[in-house]
Amino acid sequence: MQVEKEIEYKAIGVFKSNYTPETGAPRQGMLRPDETARIEIFEPYREALKSLDEFEYILVFYHFNLTGDWEPIVNPPGSSHEHEFGLFSTRSPRRPNPLGFTLVKLDSIKDGILYIKGSDAFNGSPVIDIKPFLPSVDSVESSINWYVEKELGHHDEDFIDDPEFYR
Repeated sequence: MQVEKEIEYKAIGVFKSNYTPETGAPRQGMLRPDETARIEIFEPYREALKSLDEFEYILVFYHFNLTGDWEPIVNPPGSSHEHEFGLFSTRSPRRPNPLGFTLVKLDSIKDGILYIKGSDAFNGSPVIDIKPFLPSVDSVESSINWYVEKELGHHDEDFIDDPEFYR
């Protein structure tokens, strides 16, 4: 089986938010559930928005276009300095393929613009894809993941105002 070395994606839209490298952004957008933003969908993709407004929450996949180089081992903010994580066990934006996703509340859609709340994307971040959030398949309870999140430093509430994380 041959694996492609290069994969090309096209942006379908762009985030319009109050977050910039200077202001920082929350590590997870849902930690600021009332923060409003917009997603402007480019004209060729607007027809694909049909029925999306029937959903209250959506997953938005986007390109971390302002991040620096990646490293295979990281120490997320708040984790003990003795515990280092492999990059793929973190939500760091500094990745070999800088792909982000955010779960946002969809308030409305008008003229190809999605009005959302709870995003963590910088203004100008290219949007790659949008999918509806489906609770029956997108959510699981895991005591092991809760333990790792809280005990090893992935618990985000302590770092909601950490602008350094995305710089």
